[in-house]
Amino acid sequence: MLAATLAVICANIPGVSHGYEALLHLYPFSWIPGSKAVGLNLSLHHLINDGLMAVFFFLVGLELKREMLDGELSDRKNIMLPVVGAVGGMFVPALIYIALNMGDAMAMRGWAIPAATDIAFALGVLTLLGSGVPSSLKVFLTSLAIFDDLGAVLIIAFFYTSEIFIIPLAVVAGCVMVLAVLNRMQVLAKAPYLLVGAIMWFATLKSGVHATIAGVLLAIFIPLSLKKHPGVSPLKSLEHSLHSLVAYIILPVFAFANAGLSLNGMGIDQVLHPVPLGIALGLVVGKQLGVFGLCFLSLKLKIAQFPKGITLSNLYGASLLCGIGFTMSLFIGGLAFQGGGEKLFDERIGIILGSLISGGAGYAVLRLAIGRSGKKIEDVVGTKI
Repeated sequence: MLAATLAVICANIPGVSHGYEALLHLYPFSWIPGSKAVGLNLSLHHLINDGLMAVFFFLVGLELKREMLDGELSDRKNIMLPVVGAVGGMFVPALIYIALNMGDAMAMRGWAIPAATDIAFALGVLTLLGSGVPSSLKVFLTSLAIFDDLGAVLIIAFFYTSEIFIIPLAVVAGCVMVLAVLNRMQVLAKAPYLLVGAIMWFATLKSGVHATIAGVLLAIFIPLSLKKHPGVSPLKSLEHSLHSLVAYIILPVFAFANAGLSLNGMGIDQVLHPVPLGIALGLVVGKQLGVFGLCFLSLKLKIAQFPKGITLSNLYGASLLCGIGFTMSLFIGGLAFQGGGEKLFDERIGIILGSLISGGAGYAVLRLAIGRSGKKIEDVVGTKI
């Protein structure tokens, strides 16, 4: 939050704003002979979005694998409700955005922006509420966000991939095979995995598929446990090592590089443009309708089971928090409108407004709900709607 605020300040102070833009458009590897030939001609901005964020997605992949094999999601009974919530939380916001931007080919590129949830910010709001938050609510929100991140990865892979180049893609396939062999051989050392992962990231970058996908692919092959070393987990070790790096360096740097919204000349017309308006409404209205609505319906139809200790107001508050799209929405927005020429809008207006409103509303609802007796979900879903 501080990094994003600093970015907005830098983008709006005369003189400083030019330095801010110049910094993001530096080419750190331009001094390397032949760098253009090998594809190192990335600006600092692209290096952050394509390189550092690959590490972020690597951590997301590690968390998802651990939860599926050894965590809350290893029990199938706990999977259905967050899966349903994640599907609704992606589908309904996208529909709202599409309804407002139908017919505008350029604007339609951003349909997935409001479908994202920023797990770091959402759980951060829960932390502000103190120890009164039910642990089952934290598990639900975390699980939902993980499935939401998985959906975002698939969206990036299928809808925000440029022209495909076969030779680099073949190298990626070769790296996957090597990783599979390392996993099969139960290799303890993490260095071979990371070395192959780095090669795979570069090949993915050159293939046309977004480079962050390499992070998720690498995570799939990191062993959770080893038969020869029962007490050792390379996956948990890497996850523990990366948490601080991602939380305190990568995400703040990403926020600083992408949240620099210039307010110069901005008026109500820019705020009410269908793109930022569609994003804001998707995050604020679409998320709560999609997550809460589909979760309630699945509970009513007994497709999913309710987590113990959660009230209806708790579930609604968590649904509002899912509207904090910030990091993931900024990331997808950058992919959607990169190289799109002059725009009459700035999608970051909708992302920042929608995330702030969702976070504030979710905090207020949960603050009211915690500390007083609420109506339990099991009391509601057993009655007629």
